[in-house]
Amino acid sequence: MTEYLNVGKIVNTHGIRGEVRVISQTDFPEERYKKGAKLTLFKQGVKPLELTITSHRKHKNFDLLTFEGYPNINDVEPLRDGILKVSEDDLTDLEENEFYYYEIMGLPVFDENGILLGKIKEIIQTGANDVWIIQRKGKKDLLIPYIESVVKKVDLDAEEIHVEIPEGLIDDEN
Repeated sequence: MTEYLNVGKIVNTHGIRGEVRVISQTDFPEERYKKGAKLTLFKQGVKPLELTITSHRKHKNFDLLTFEGYPNINDVEPLRDGILKVSEDDLTDLEENEFYYYEIMGLPVFDENGILLGKIKEIIQTGANDVWIIQRKGKKDLLIPYIESVVKKVDLDAEEIHVEIPEGLIDDEN
């Protein structure tokens, strides 16, 4: 059976010309939302529906999409609250030191002394570099930048991440 990975959630319609507002959960919006790309809509009680993207633009914190054969608001209204997914078969090969979010979410993170810091809880795209949020037991979440000097090794086979924390990054006083 084909595995599907979340790309985003349709949270609303936008205007009357068939645009939908998507809260994106993809690492590669420019790839996933390009014209002609195919996504599958999953919604409870409805058979999965394949959609072809005809346009994409950013608006505030949303990605606005239109789909082939859905020219107006009445056509896209039923798509609301649906989850857009991509088939695992449609994933592209990544460069070295690039990872899909689903591959690293939940992985344990160890510091330079091999001490477990916590697990990857969330990833924030900042533009310059991603920021990984590490959930720690009994402490505030730790934010680390995904840069070479901090993230030393991502071992997907062993399912663990090794980091070198720069002085001052962890402030456990508060």
